[in-house]
This record gives sequence, C-alpha cells and structure tokens, in this order.
Amino acid sequence: MIDFLRGILKSYQKLEQAILYLIAAQFCLQLVNAAFFLLLNFFMVKKGYHDYQIANILSYRFFGVLCLALPLGLFIKGRQLKPFFLISTYTFPICSLALIYAVDWRIDQIVYLSTVCWGLSFTLMQATILPFILLNAKEENYSEGISLMFLTFSISMCTVGFLNMILQAINPIFFDEKMVLILVSFLSVMGIYFISKIKILENVSEKIAFTSIVKEYDWGLIAKTSVPTIIIAIGAGFTIPVINLFFLNVHGVSSDVFSKMGAITFLLVVGVMLFMPYIRRQFGYMFAIVGFQSFAIIALFILATTEYYNDWSFAVYIAIGAYIIRQPLMSAANPMTSELTTYYVGAKNQEMIGALNASIWSGSWFVSTKIFAWLRLMELRYVSIFMITVAMYMIGVCWYFYLVKSYERRKALNQV
Repeated sequence: MIDFLRGILKSYQKLEQAILYLIAAQFCLQLVNAAFFLLLNFFMVKKGYHDYQIANILSYRFFGVLCLALPLGLFIKGRQLKPFFLISTYTFPICSLALIYAVDWRIDQIVYLSTVCWGLSFTLMQATILPFILLNAKEENYSEGISLMFLTFSISMCTVGFLNMILQAINPIFFDEKMVLILVSFLSVMGIYFISKIKILENVSEKIAFTSIVKEYDWGLIAKTSVPTIIIAIGAGFTIPVINLFFLNVHGVSSDVFSKMGAITFLLVVGVMLFMPYIRRQFGYMFAIVGFQSFAIIALFILATTEYYNDWSFAVYIAIGAYIIRQPLMSAANPMTSELTTYYVGAKNQEMIGALNASIWSGSWFVSTKIFAWLRLMELRYVSIFMITVAMYMIGVCWYFYLVKSYERRKALNQV
C-alpha cells in the first residue's frame, strides 16, 4: 500500500517546474476564493444583508467573468500567458480588500464594482492556466497537471478552514470573519513571487486571425462538449454559492462550524482527487465521471430534503454527512471532465474550450444566482430550489454518458 501511494505521488513529481510554480500561484489566489466561499456570506449577513441580496451581489462576480472569458479566449491565441498571470496576481488582492471594506462600510456601489473587478481579475488566471499547462507540459503529464490545477481550490479550502479554526481558538472576538478575510487577502500577494519564478520560453499556440474565427475553430465539437457543462453549471449555481446560507438559515450552522465542515470535506476532496488520474487510467472516463457524479447527485438529494424535517435534532447531522460525501464525488470528476473535453475537441480548440468553460460556469452562475435571489425573495424553500440542481445534474450526467461513449468510438477510429 505504501509503495502504491508513493507511486501516485511520484507521478506528480514529474511535472515541469514552471507548471508547479504556476499552480502554487493559483493556490495563493484560491486561498481568497476559499475564504470568500466559507466566510463572506456569513460576514455579509452580520452586516445586515439578506440572502437574496447576497445572491444578487454574488451574481455580479460571475457577470464580470462572463464578459471577459470569451474575448480573453480569442485574444490569448498565439500569445504568451505569463503577463496575464502577473496582472491577475497584482490586482486580485486589491480587489479582494476593496470588497471586504465596502461590505464592512455598507457602500453598496463599491460592493458591486469591486465584485465585478474581483471576478475579472480571477478570470485572468482561471481562463489561461489550462492552456498554459497543455502547451508547456509533456502530454503524459496532462492528467496530473489538470488534477493538481483543480486540487488547489480543495487544498485552499482545507487550509482556510483549519486556519479559521485555529484563529477562532486563539481569539474568536479579534479573528472574526472580517479579520480572517483580510488576512487571507494579504497572503494571496505571494502569488506574485511564484509567477516571477516562471522563467521559461513559453510554447504558444498558432495565432488565428480575428476574421478567421468562424472557420478555424471546430464549433460543432466545441458545442457538443459544452452542453453538459452548461447544464451542470446552471444547476450548480442554484446551490454551491449559497450552500452556507442553507446551513445557516435551515440548520443554524455558524461560520466556525461551516469552516470545520469545509476543511474536513475538502481534505477528502484532496485525497480522492489525487487518485483520479490512476482511477481514470484503470477504470476509464465512464466510472471517473458518470459514476462519481451519479453518487454525488444522490447525496445532494438527501442533503436538500433535510429541510423537510429540520426541526428534528439529527437532521443537521444528515445534512452535514451528505455534504461531506457529495463534495468529494462531484469535485473529483471535474478534472476528468476537463481532460475529456480537451481531448475531444483537439489541440487547435484547447484555448477556446478553456476560456468557454470559464465563461460558461460564470455566465450560468450569474443566471442561477439571479434566479435564486428572486426565488428567495418569493420565499421559496431551499429544498425546492436545490431540487432544480438535482434535476439539471441528472440531465448533465446523461449527456456526459453520451459524450464518453462518443469519445470512445472516435478514439477507436483514431479520430482523436
């Protein structure tokens, strides 16, 4: 068993140094993303924001990404990507701190503006990191590079969750949500150092003229692989950004307890995701994607229905258990879906599919969080909203089933 684990970890050590520096920089930014996921909503509730107002504000973060991701995907074709990483790492801490203080002072105009800028800054890293890996890593390292890229959010969730636990134990009054958010925002500045350590001659893709966009990209393949992402992303937008509000308003779970949940949950995510390249090679995409996501849907259904009996003392424990099970299963499949779609569309479409995925997730979450805010304003229960996610997940997984079968057929015919 020890030799097996050593072999798994050794496969990650083969990654190029430039890729590791880039992933370290992404981790610094993901620390803030994790802190916002765990604590920002609780902080805003304490400042007097209602859940529908919070969802509306969050939607503008995704709106910023939606506006930038697709143009960015077109613009980066044939260009070096390091400058985009530098801009992101310089501006991200500033936008994060601006948002925190705007919430604290209840300056709503600055809250909305800084939220949009935060999303734009984050996108400069998120929409370009996958193309950089695919262009500058060896093909045999793709699975490990993509998995490690996705792992940064899970590891950052564990880090922030445990950090918040420790700081709460030291001084819960001083280290409240605001102070932890500020501290983590300053820590993200380290991303600048890691990007500065990337000193390679980048491989860049072949440049495509703007007038040739329609005919140069395989839009049919891109559309086919984007459909399940759109469906699942819209469904996720009804649940993931506001899951802590569900635990707060339905089960009375406080920010420190939710941080502990997040730390434990994403520690499991890290453990499962480390093995995903091995699982994919041993059992194929069908098990690694469709199998994992199907069990995650069942767990989400159980979590949502706890609102029906939330007055029972054990309901909160069932909800926590379902959340802890669901998150690793759904998250672990993400790098495999990215890898599958990347292989499916081919090399010349990789930058576009990477940028489109960022745009799709953010655009879908923009729509979903807007609808969520409206549904909560109409006092629709969380369980009813979450069931929309369950239904859309089921449709998305069925499409991935079709996509995996199609990929296997095309691979057998040497078409990919």
